[in-house]
Amino acid sequence: MIKNIIFDWDGVILDSNSVKDRAFEYVLRDYDERKVAELVAYHQANGGISRFVKFRMFFEDMIGQSITQEQVEDLSRQFSEFALKELVDPKLQIAESIQWVKANHENYNFHVASGSEESELKRVAEAQQLACYFKSFHGSPTPKPELVKSILEDNGYLTEETVLIGDSINDFRAADDNGVGFCGYNRTSLQGFGLTYLDQFVDIEKVLG
Repeated sequence: MIKNIIFDWDGVILDSNSVKDRAFEYVLRDYDERKVAELVAYHQANGGISRFVKFRMFFEDMIGQSITQEQVEDLSRQFSEFALKELVDPKLQIAESIQWVKANHENYNFHVASGSEESELKRVAEAQQLACYFKSFHGSPTPKPELVKSILEDNGYLTEETVLIGDSINDFRAADDNGVGFCGYNRTSLQGFGLTYLDQFVDIEKVLG
């Protein structure tokens, strides 16, 4: 029986991935547009990987420039300042998943593991008045497999009683690395991965029994 559900945030709770696209474009507006477009395409295909990793990859691998950790953190701060202006908009809430969370938060242990920067994630959850439905929020720069591991260990959860719901192949990998079930949602390319693909969020009921 499933008792614990770990949610990805962007693309599962909030329809916010396009906001992050624009944030990358804004922060890197002074660089080669084609290279920035490559980064955004990589970002779109790799939700769950932190922006810290993506910024370093952009500079070191895509344009061949060195970058310090301090510079990465400054870029992340600019990213957050830009994104937060839009991320607090209630219109970004994905209605069917939000409805299910609100109706079931007392029946399961809900946690969030996201590629979003952790303090930003918590601020958005509070602003969206959604924080009360989740027991904890975990974000970058810690890699998602480690976030999932921490949730399991800190709460003494059994892997067979836990599932992760995400919209990225990296969410599947984080679940698989930790031996927990995975349900894909909001990205049809995830069909065939994990326990099932949720065509609509309420389909999670089939997994929970």
